[in-house]
Amino acid sequence: MLTQVSFVHLAATSLFFIVCGLTYYVVQLTRHELRIKKLGGVRAPGLTRNPLRAAWWFLDTARAMMRNELLEQYNSFFDAGTPECPELVEVQIFPRERYLFTRSPEHIKAVLAGQFSDFGKGPRFHDLWRPFLGDSIFTTDGQLWHDSRSLIRPMFVKDRVSDLATFEKWTSTLMTKLPPSGQTVDIMDLLYRMTLDVTTDFLLGASVDSLSNPRSEFAKAFNDVQRIQMMLTAVGPFQVFIPRRRYNDGIQVIDRFIMPYIEQALALPQEELEKLSNSDKHFTFLHSIAQYTRNRQVLRDQIIAVLLAGRDTTAATLSWAFYELSHYPDKFKRLRDEIIGSVGRTRTPTYQDLKDMPYLRHTLNETLRLYPAVPYNLRGALEDTTLPSTPGNPPISVVKGDIVFYSTLAMQRRKDLYPPVSEKFEDPALFSPERWESWTPKPWQYVPFNGGPRICVGQNFAMTEMAYCMVRILQKYDRIEYRGDWYAQQHEAEVVGKPSQGVKVGLYEECVKVVGNPEPLGV
Repeated sequence: MLTQVSFVHLAATSLFFIVCGLTYYVVQLTRHELRIKKLGGVRAPGLTRNPLRAAWWFLDTARAMMRNELLEQYNSFFDAGTPECPELVEVQIFPRERYLFTRSPEHIKAVLAGQFSDFGKGPRFHDLWRPFLGDSIFTTDGQLWHDSRSLIRPMFVKDRVSDLATFEKWTSTLMTKLPPSGQTVDIMDLLYRMTLDVTTDFLLGASVDSLSNPRSEFAKAFNDVQRIQMMLTAVGPFQVFIPRRRYNDGIQVIDRFIMPYIEQALALPQEELEKLSNSDKHFTFLHSIAQYTRNRQVLRDQIIAVLLAGRDTTAATLSWAFYELSHYPDKFKRLRDEIIGSVGRTRTPTYQDLKDMPYLRHTLNETLRLYPAVPYNLRGALEDTTLPSTPGNPPISVVKGDIVFYSTLAMQRRKDLYPPVSEKFEDPALFSPERWESWTPKPWQYVPFNGGPRICVGQNFAMTEMAYCMVRILQKYDRIEYRGDWYAQQHEAEVVGKPSQGVKVGLYEECVKVVGNPEPLGV
């Protein structure tokens, strides 16, 4: 009898909680729906509004990411689009858990510029990324973001960027690591190690010396943390199921490397910091921001953020550039001819030299068009707002807390945004620096460095470093040959998109004949 009573009581209690849960779910969903209607807009076409199907959908997206097929997966979302709303779709998981996905220039313009105050990183992104990037420029909004940008901007003014000594130092080191002419090398590996050395030297005044130490504990930890962080972001509300031991261990390794340099900078009196600022030679990014704050956590967060932006974006773009050039010997030759015609085979290029090479600039622009460094990004709605729809149709309502994902990679590869293929304009799916000679992208259809108030503060630094590295390599080598199946390459989407298989090439030194000597000599 007691057992029967206990069972009935347990069943009744369970039923009560199930009814309460369902009631709460329906009430919250109804409230969310009323807010959408109150804004005068409509929903975007839905991929799913069923929590169980949504869980499977996020799992499928995570699998696509692990197979390096995230772009194909992302583009498939828009199969659910309608003529009224072709480039914006949504997933509703829980009543307050709504995600929108876009590849529209108009939507990207809205969230980055036109409705800047309505969109930001948001509390959800901040909490998810805080262990890695803290309260840095990439995770904050409002006054915190403004303060971060003010701290960082002074070190990226033209006078700082045009001092090429750091680039020369580490590019020269990279050149010594290249194998003899014609031998295979994974140039992507060297480029990632070089840009890590450049960036840590620029930030801290001391490098991790990754070029000489390929098994650097710091570099491995930094890579591990980024990969896991991207996975945590990609799986949305299901990130609680992702193991984080390696992630947390990696952050500890990063902090152990960074913090001693911060302590050294804070040990300097204010007068010494001001004196260093007047002698460019030993003045670093860390010294610059230590003039304005003595908060160790603030210093740590800003350094990690700039390190992420400074190393990976540059290395990935250079890797894609060499990958594409290895497939087009005529384009490689044209680029090298411009470089030799401008600075010769040995002269150190100046900042103005780099600016005066149009085909070099077009090569980098074309690389960033096909492979924008940050291929996927997001903004959270900070207020109830809307996104534009097609002409004649109501806007799409966006409720405070909703997340808008946008992909510059997907947008910049949309063929319908480009002119028809012609003699002057190749298929937009192909690498063609020549297209930039007679074509200018329409506003917001090419945003490799984002746009609006949060446009990348270090873009000139990145473009200068990439141009300098390419010039120095092409001064020495007159031919590049891809080793492996060029068509088998995939786009690996971490925080920054990179070639999944590395970039294995053979670089051939130029051979010239010296007068009076019948044998060719390598230069």
